[in-house]
Amino acid sequence: MTRAVVFAYHNVGVRCLSVLLAGQVEVPLVVTHDDSSDENIWFESVAALAEEHSIPFVTPEDPNRPDLIERIRKLAPEFIFSFYYRRMLGAELLACASRGALNMHGSLLPKYRGRAPVNWAVLKGETQTGASLHYMEIKPDAGALVDQQAVPILPDDIALDVFNKVTWAAELVLHRSLPLLIEGRAPGQPLNLKEGSYYGGRRPEDGVIDWRESAETVHNLIRSVAPPYPGAFCLLDSLPMRILRSHLDGEPARHPPRAPCFYWETGRCYADCRDGRRLHIGQFELEDQRITPEAFHARYGEQIKDLGQQK
Repeated sequence: MTRAVVFAYHNVGVRCLSVLLAGQVEVPLVVTHDDSSDENIWFESVAALAEEHSIPFVTPEDPNRPDLIERIRKLAPEFIFSFYYRRMLGAELLACASRGALNMHGSLLPKYRGRAPVNWAVLKGETQTGASLHYMEIKPDAGALVDQQAVPILPDDIALDVFNKVTWAAELVLHRSLPLLIEGRAPGQPLNLKEGSYYGGRRPEDGVIDWRESAETVHNLIRSVAPPYPGAFCLLDSLPMRILRSHLDGEPARHPPRAPCFYWETGRCYADCRDGRRLHIGQFELEDQRITPEAFHARYGEQIKDLGQQK
């Protein structure tokens, strides 16, 4: 039986570990993370799955600790797999796998190497992304590609919609590749990193809306950070506003050229953007309270409200 040590977290970690177990891979150890108290935990638990299957698991702050490396070395894994694990694995750790260490990344490599690939792909207005299984090197997301699966990004998809598709793609890629890996017939196509891109992590404050941008750019930002992520922020007449959903229908702005503005019209709320197009604002909050178009109209009538940066 093929033996693998698995580093995993999040939904991709749960689904890919499930694929290994269904494929009769022996997993003597899972390395995962403790859930953070200051993070919105909306995803499934790798630790819970490991417990369900009586697999020992650990949650070290540093996976490259000498004692953990020695423990893994003694387990003599043929493979090491990393499925949305959040720490970099060092050379000594990677070398513990006699037949290779592989990572599942949430993009079509070499595009969107690095952190938060799904959010970045939505933010940049991509029409597709996917999941890529590749060999690990010290340089992140740079090793030879085994297989990848594309999924579409629709114009109104939020990051969660796309992440769910990428999770399915990751499961499919691993299921397709696992027999080849076990048999020693899996391909390894070198990545041309010059054709790709690398992005860092994102923070809640990166969700501040810059109303100097086009309607499409604002729409993409809103989609890329919509809940369960922190959301997109601005000010509405000095009140803190969080925009959760928007739709870009290609409609022109309704008001003469001016600073970006927010208003009610025939049962909906809209934002006129600086490029002369408007966004239908589907869901939003004022002062941390969800407001319906009806409630906004009851409060403000047909006033035109100025939009600004979040302070």
